[in-house]
Amino acid sequence: MDQDPYKIHRTLATVSESYIYYSLPEFAQRQGIDLARLPFSIRILLENVLRKFDGVNATDADVQALAHWQPQDVGRAAIPFYPGRVLLQDFTGVPVTVDLAAMRSAVAKLGGDPRKINPVLPVDLVIDHSLQVDTAGLPDAFQRNAEREYERNRERYEFLRWGQQAFRNLRIVPPASGIIHQVNLEYLAQVVLTRKEDGITLAYPDTLVGSDSHTTMINGLGVLGWGVGGIEATAAMLGEALELVVPDVVGVRLSGKLCEGVTPTDLTLTLTQLLRKQGVVNQFVEYFGPGLASLGLADRAMIANMSPENGSTMAYFPVDDQTLSYLRLSGRALEQVALVEAYYRAQKLFRTAGTPDPEFSVVLDLDLGSIEPSLAGPRRPQDRLALGQVKENFHAYLTQPKTANGLGLETDKKVSLTLGSKTVEMSHGAVVIAAITSCTNTSNPFVMIAAGLLAKKAVARGLQVPAYVKTSLTPGSRVVTRYLQNAGLSEPLAKLGFTLSGYGCATCIGNSGPLADEVSQVIQENKLAVAAVLSGNRNFEGRVHPLTQANYLASPALVVAYALAGTVAVDLQNEPLGLDAAGKPVYLRELWPSSAEIDAAISTNVTPELFKENYAVLFDGDETWRSIQSLASDLYPWQPDSTYIQEPPFFDSLFTSTKGSSSRLRVLAVLGDSVTTDHISPAGDIPAASAAGKYLKSLGVEPSEFNSYGSRRGNYQVLVRGTLANIRIKNKMLPGMEGSFALHLPDGAQGSIYDVAMRYKAEGTPLLILAGKEYGTGSSRDWAAKGPLLLGVKAVIAESFERIHRSNLVGMGVLPLQFTDGQNTESLGLTGRETYEIGGLDDLEISKLLTVRTFDQEGSIKEFSVRLCINTPGELAYFKQSGLLPAFIKEVMGK
Repeated sequence: MDQDPYKIHRTLATVSESYIYYSLPEFAQRQGIDLARLPFSIRILLENVLRKFDGVNATDADVQALAHWQPQDVGRAAIPFYPGRVLLQDFTGVPVTVDLAAMRSAVAKLGGDPRKINPVLPVDLVIDHSLQVDTAGLPDAFQRNAEREYERNRERYEFLRWGQQAFRNLRIVPPASGIIHQVNLEYLAQVVLTRKEDGITLAYPDTLVGSDSHTTMINGLGVLGWGVGGIEATAAMLGEALELVVPDVVGVRLSGKLCEGVTPTDLTLTLTQLLRKQGVVNQFVEYFGPGLASLGLADRAMIANMSPENGSTMAYFPVDDQTLSYLRLSGRALEQVALVEAYYRAQKLFRTAGTPDPEFSVVLDLDLGSIEPSLAGPRRPQDRLALGQVKENFHAYLTQPKTANGLGLETDKKVSLTLGSKTVEMSHGAVVIAAITSCTNTSNPFVMIAAGLLAKKAVARGLQVPAYVKTSLTPGSRVVTRYLQNAGLSEPLAKLGFTLSGYGCATCIGNSGPLADEVSQVIQENKLAVAAVLSGNRNFEGRVHPLTQANYLASPALVVAYALAGTVAVDLQNEPLGLDAAGKPVYLRELWPSSAEIDAAISTNVTPELFKENYAVLFDGDETWRSIQSLASDLYPWQPDSTYIQEPPFFDSLFTSTKGSSSRLRVLAVLGDSVTTDHISPAGDIPAASAAGKYLKSLGVEPSEFNSYGSRRGNYQVLVRGTLANIRIKNKMLPGMEGSFALHLPDGAQGSIYDVAMRYKAEGTPLLILAGKEYGTGSSRDWAAKGPLLLGVKAVIAESFERIHRSNLVGMGVLPLQFTDGQNTESLGLTGRETYEIGGLDDLEISKLLTVRTFDQEGSIKEFSVRLCINTPGELAYFKQSGLLPAFIKEVMGK
């Protein structure tokens, strides 16, 4: 027997095969530690470093940091994490693939072998973010939207087809297959991974990182994984360890069960509010307690999906009987299910009702019986509201002055408009978008069936959706439409306008498409504050649609309800949705399906056969996809006239030193709290008057062909012009103005953020951004770090950073700095008109305090301290080499 405590091989036999695994129980016995006291998520990290232990990249200190994890610890160590696979979607995956192609070009130019730039891990890229809801509510909406998607994105898809043949280990899931996280949940995830190594078959936990922040959805299946920026995803693909500070783990103890009439969406929004209030940034969340037994796997996946909204790194649900049941339901091979059960039981990673509760850094208690019907809005997913509070909430948002984050409008305004043969009346609060969308909800048959049953009862009562409401259905999997059709619910949904618009991430990321021209005109001419209600996970301002100033997250059934009501200025607990054919008021409680009705429809219509049939052809794609051709070559043939794919300039300064104190910096923007990656790097429509729009028009691209910011992330020229280009962003250097504007100093000239930044760059002036709390909240967009870098931003000073965005900044060589001692721009009297010096850059250390000096126009000098938000030795090494990707090329070239 091998006595090396870090190489404890044991054999696991199933009916079909034998596997070798690294035994956690044996390790714990030899080390004299109590494995049961460790959170399940920490145990999986421990297995990861044991399996990768080599004394150099994974060391004894790494193993001991996890083996002796304590609930409260100061100065936690950084450890390496080696994910088993990588998951990409096309908005983030195209830039990642562009980076890989550019790295190959750089290596070739330097005389190296470009094939050394190649994924060494399995990588799946799901094309799901390019769908736009141009057409909705019509029987052929799906076909029309699919045709437009291919028209707009053919060049991007040709590039991805090139990448699929050029790079090993890269699989592409074609368009119209489903949303990345739902496809991962229903098919890609294996829970236990295996590989041949030195003549044996090794079994180990399924772990991953994904270039989408909602990668955490897979935690509901007991798979450890979270979202990272594209830069870190690229590093992981190339075999680099990702450094992770050993996390605090917040335990959420669930008890009881949901009451009748309450959905898993309501629970998810409640937990989002609870955890955001607790403050869980950079922490793991792990669920335990007797209430787990009442939550199905799809419920858990919904909760785990919204980790980015509550701020945690991930939200883990241990593997248990619910996991095995879901694997069977979703059509996984029985041999794989048997392996999962055998492996997790052997490793003491399988949770049962009798499993001792681990120790946690903090424990929060939640009685599932206390959850009530809820929405979240009008601007943030953590701002949960009870159903009966929505009307009051909207009126308060409407009438509060803008200085209090309201709209500052009068409550009463009614406008008539004619749509076709119908004349309808709109007012503030009119629901102009009602969308059943996003992986969060469409992965759960309970909430989807509930929406269908509510629609069926509404149609039976003769209710109709007002003509100004744009309704759409964009589920995350083709399985959803199959079971809705089998249950007889597709037809009533369609009668209310919820016809299939496509399979992809649509309204939730701003791909909601245009409103009817007449509706847009009335909104703009009359300054109506209108709303969207969507079953998504994000409702940040300016994200869903430029014209919707109030956006509410809700369950699919409540989306249908608000579509029928046509307004959010209604109390659906006490006021009717509308009038039936006989003129009688119809209340929501009359239409709401019972849990028994929903469960009966699920048991009859959601079957393993649906999943097996759907996923048997996952990688085939339709005829249009199969017809796309691409040149077979190791190096990508960059086209100078392409408006979608351009070779980025990130490697132009290879082998140059970044040492030396910064010269004086100018402030490009002073921003407030909760600035999201949607503000920094918007994903929605490209306005014709924007810097990016003007650039595209200069190349002969018509506005109708602009597509979205997200779809053009393979072209750095578009994205640098789209940086900080959100129409709702507020630069405090220009009070009272909204949008992408900046001030050039010292002359005081106003212009777009891009134009002002280019003036500074031409003058050789480095730039700085000042911000408040939770800077970089939201999606894991590496372009939210790449764009500022190309604008000339050298540092960001904020009160706090979201985890992924901070990491992206470091990965691109931009300094993330944090105010100390509760200070901020207001307390320090900073206006952004000063010039800045950052001292101590010649001798950077992890979490070091640096001194910032400011010089105003009168010559006055201020000094204050900031903390360097670089957390690990690896991050510091990458930063000193101008970022992670240049550092990897230097490694390949032996420099």
